[in-house]
Amino acid sequence: MKFKVILASALLTASALVHAADFQIGSPEIKAGGLIDKRFEFNGFGCSGDNKSPALEWRNAPAGTQSFAIAVYDPDAPTGSGWWHWSVINLPANVSSLPADAGALGDANLPAGARHVRIDYGVAAWGGVCPPPGDKAHRYIFTIYALKTPKLDIPADATAALAGYMINANTIGKASFVARYGRPKAK
Repeated sequence: MKFKVILASALLTASALVHAADFQIGSPEIKAGGLIDKRFEFNGFGCSGDNKSPALEWRNAPAGTQSFAIAVYDPDAPTGSGWWHWSVINLPANVSSLPADAGALGDANLPAGARHVRIDYGVAAWGGVCPPPGDKAHRYIFTIYALKTPKLDIPADATAALAGYMINANTIGKASFVARYGRPKAK
């Protein structure tokens, strides 16, 4: 009898992991593993892009998802701690995509109830890619988090690190893709 209980528990765990593995995020504008277009580059700090966030789409969220959060992170930034380019919380569970430029300042292009969290550029909005000139192409990790709560109560002036803590504490599944961007060395 004990063997049957252990086997049933193992099968349920494996089933949950298989379902979580189906959770996916992508972009019609940025190919996973590909290069990011200049229009998604920041406009400032020596960068001259359009500073527009890409459209994102996700599917197969885990059962029990009550909301979503999105983060875009550059682990290669020469800061010692990486760089947060985008953080969005409180995306309703019935939302499965964001249009291009959803990261505009002021939350107007986000679904009702969702909001930006302040990122490393010091604003609550999308902050485009902008690696130092001549660095190898940086990796940008786009992640969707399925959360077990309908809302994260995070102060308006919270940092991306605090948001990350609260997001991770409430995550029941996540999916990511990575794309790269680099700038040539200045002449």
